[in-house]
Amino acid sequence: MFGFGMPELVVILGIVVVVFGAGKLPEIGSAMGKSIKNFKTATEGNEVELLPKKEVQ
Repeated sequence: MFGFGMPELVVILGIVVVVFGAGKLPEIGSAMGKSIKNFKTATEGNEVELLPKKEVQ
């Protein structure tokens, strides 16, 4: 996973907890989950054909 091992992930998680605080983590996780869900919905819902339309004469 991008060259990160378990010790590196634990250190990153510790830094995140110190910076944001334990109380804000659920809110941040929820916001990220909602944004990922909205992005997936937006990319799957509207498939646009990129070919030019034929002109009617």
